[in-house]
Amino acid sequence: MVPRDTTIRKITFMTILLGVTAAFIGLIWDFIMTAFWATVLSVIFFSIFKWFTKITHGRRNLAAFITTLIILFCVVIPVGFISIAMVNESRQLYESYTSGNTSVASIIESVEARLPRLTQMLENFGVTTEDIHEKVNQFIVNVTGAIGSRAITYTRSTINFVIQFSLMLYLLFFFLRDGQNIRKVFIETFPLRDETENILLDRFASVARATMKGTLIVAVVQGTIGGVLFAALGIQGAIFWGVIMTLLSLLPVGGSGFVWIPMSILLIIQGEVTKAVIIIIVGSLIIGLIDNLLRPLLVGRDTKMPDYLVLVATLGGLTWFGLTGFIIGPVIAALFITCWQLLNEKAVKTLDGNGEGAAADQ
Repeated sequence: MVPRDTTIRKITFMTILLGVTAAFIGLIWDFIMTAFWATVLSVIFFSIFKWFTKITHGRRNLAAFITTLIILFCVVIPVGFISIAMVNESRQLYESYTSGNTSVASIIESVEARLPRLTQMLENFGVTTEDIHEKVNQFIVNVTGAIGSRAITYTRSTINFVIQFSLMLYLLFFFLRDGQNIRKVFIETFPLRDETENILLDRFASVARATMKGTLIVAVVQGTIGGVLFAALGIQGAIFWGVIMTLLSLLPVGGSGFVWIPMSILLIIQGEVTKAVIIIIVGSLIIGLIDNLLRPLLVGRDTKMPDYLVLVATLGGLTWFGLTGFIIGPVIAALFITCWQLLNEKAVKTLDGNGEGAAADQ
């Protein structure tokens, strides 16, 4: 029997521990996503860090520094330049629509000329082409304005961005250098079996790596091809639409097709059939083929989750956490499945043990 004083001391210590932990989480809450991205990048580029550690004869500081520079120049800076270009193009599109230089009136007129029966049918339901023109034009203005203003708002927070960015690189350096030691301390401290903790940590690493390696690479390739295609065909805002296709490609279903399919339809209505056919061919044969070939190879195999669960987890993650949710969602889903599998294995072992014990008693 445990002495009463010992129980009180344990309860007191656990209360203090939980309180201090909650306070610490609240203290660093604004930097949680920064630490998360530093963790994910350190997991993805850890093999490169190990390679540099080997060729630098065990100089972990130098290897971590070189790896961090590679991430900075190959990942972070290009994303920054593309973001700036997207902000500029979204502003230009917004100003173009609001000033009347770009209008959907020509599209509506094309529909009237080519599909008179459709317009007559709409009028029978009390819908005129003027109403359609006004609603569509207002929708485009609202969408481009919302995207542009939000991007501008983010870019105006220069001080906060610099702080978060610098902190991410700083944490990334130490997570690369001390990642194995951090993992070891976590396993020794957390009150679970080492085997269970290793399974959970490996699951987190594999899903984060697969999601970044697979989903992000597929999305960037699709968005790049789409943006280059739009630019070659002279479509306004090619970088803007390329980034939108990249973001939509993060979804396991639909993806960039939500952009290039409506664009091809609009071009057909406007009489630019050749451009529309080119977009349809490239979109279905190249962009779609990349998604169908690369995504299952790079994502599904490593996550070991069905496509429908990846889709639901990604959508839920995007809803809860914003853009970062395309990684957090699948990670949470994978850990959810893993924990229940571990529980099931424990239950099976318990039942087997009870069965053996019962058999022995008989």
